[in-house]
Amino acid sequence: MIAILGTGKMGEALLSGLLRAGFEPDEVLATARRPERAADLGKRYGVRVVTNAEAARSAGTIILAVKPQDMGSLLTEIAPHVAADRLVISAAAGITTSFVESRLEADVPVVRVMSNTPVLVDEAMSVISAGAHAGEEHLRLAEDLLRPVGKVLRIPESQQDAATALSGSGPAYFFYLVEAMVDAGILLGMPRAAALDMVTQSIVGAAIMLRDSGEHPVILREAVTSPGGTTIAAIAELERHSVRAAFLAAIEAARDRSRQLAGG
Repeated sequence: MIAILGTGKMGEALLSGLLRAGFEPDEVLATARRPERAADLGKRYGVRVVTNAEAARSAGTIILAVKPQDMGSLLTEIAPHVAADRLVISAAAGITTSFVESRLEADVPVVRVMSNTPVLVDEAMSVISAGAHAGEEHLRLAEDLLRPVGKVLRIPESQQDAATALSGSGPAYFFYLVEAMVDAGILLGMPRAAALDMVTQSIVGAAIMLRDSGEHPVILREAVTSPGGTTIAAIAELERHSVRAAFLAAIEAARDRSRQLAGG
């Protein structure tokens, strides 16, 4: 039995991914703070929505998907019900495995996960790290749960805040870029729908080329950048406006915010 505690946007994304991966609704428990949210989840997915305490008592694998600021109170609530033979997976930004372990009453194996919203289309990037009591079998179990909905990568926990900034928040950067490119298309006289189609397909195609070709992004970018052509003119403007430096600073700021969330 798997329980998802805190079925907000990311929790629901993980829930729907588990069901698409082949889990039966009666194998998954969910929790929700509001009664109307609980009723909606039960109706939409056919899963049983229970209290946090019941979920912690019943499930062999417990996924903590609440907001970082709510993690401390959740752990206080469920600690008496989490036995040492359970696996706890924490999916909250900035929350360390030691934070979770110190608030549980037994030496429970904890795996820290940072996933992202493309879990909704089975293209998530999930990074995992083991806590003090988690071994190879626990990492493998976490990978088995997450692999059907995307790619899974093991990293040292010291890199988790950077992963949160890079891939956890990453989809938002692409949506921001698409929004800007579509606005540029409208500025140039394109209908919004046509501009969105062109930009979306260009980004999808470029992402697949990058993933499947094995080439460095510089090589792929240079293949489009002819001497004296349109692409180099655009890139010169991006460099003039320090877009590269802005991305570096933005992702560093997201990393710093992840650390702040961990500190409350």
